[in-house]
Amino acid sequence: MDVRDIPLLGDARKELLKEVVKDYFVKKDMTVCELVEALRGAHGFMAGHVARASEIIAEMWMDEKTTRFLSFTGNLVSTGLRGLLAQLIHEGFAHAVITTCGTIDHDIARGTGHEYYKGDWGIDDAMLRMIEIHRLGNVFIPMENYGLAIEKFTRNLLDELTKKKKEWSPSELLYEAGLKINDPYSVLHAASIKNIPVFVPGIFDGSFGTQLVINSPFTGLKVDLISDEKRIMDMVFGSEMLGALIIGGGISKHHTIWWAQFKDGLDYAVYVTTAVEYDGSLSGAQPREAISWNKIKTSGKQVVVYGDATVLLPLIIIGAKCILEGKK
Repeated sequence: MDVRDIPLLGDARKELLKEVVKDYFVKKDMTVCELVEALRGAHGFMAGHVARASEIIAEMWMDEKTTRFLSFTGNLVSTGLRGLLAQLIHEGFAHAVITTCGTIDHDIARGTGHEYYKGDWGIDDAMLRMIEIHRLGNVFIPMENYGLAIEKFTRNLLDELTKKKKEWSPSELLYEAGLKINDPYSVLHAASIKNIPVFVPGIFDGSFGTQLVINSPFTGLKVDLISDEKRIMDMVFGSEMLGALIIGGGISKHHTIWWAQFKDGLDYAVYVTTAVEYDGSLSGAQPREAISWNKIKTSGKQVVVYGDATVLLPLIIIGAKCILEGKK
């Protein structure tokens, strides 16, 4: 029997075979907008996901009812993608940032003029240690451009701020830090200029956070962690709809979707990740798993894009901008 002769199966088959995979040629004068559109037609395997991510980003960006979270991991801030993350804040995509202490460390170091360098995966790490170079993947960081630079900045910041008051939330400290960074590519500077809160639930997991601990006996600093959580809670409960661009995993991803569950989940979610789901990790968990936890709505528009965010995120954002430009 031909399944096409069975009404329900025939209808399902017809529905599943609606769109044809399209081939494309790359042209030297091809625009990025045209490339993203070509990826939409090509579909397999992550190409279609890139195009779908652009659509969801554009839709949530246009949706004035949606409170949008930008969540990402600190390793990205050691790369040139830092500028794009700052741009998303400057241009009004994010109503709040949820990230890691690594973001704060790298942003302070680079934002105060301490250069990071192009490296190589194959260089011997024992040798790097001998010549005082830190490795972050294929990014090389001179030792003096990291820890000492962040410690000096943070000590000066705390000396000044604790004269005004002793108790600060992490987001308040980071707002003040951003005002002292004069760098258009700085995430903290962009957030402070736009008055966008930067939440770091793992604030002590890095150089900036360690300095808060070390300097507290001398400055009298008290870090109010709960007020930031209440601030996130107020944003979530005060929203009509919720959306998130989540790059990478770990605590920044989990904190974003954790709070979303109390509003019955995200209405929009775009994941960009290299983590896999088969080890049961939160970092690798797909949006469908978040649905089971009430962290993304069953009706929510969602997609996961697998691959290196330093390559994929620019394509996704340009694709979204092409869509937004077309809506004008």
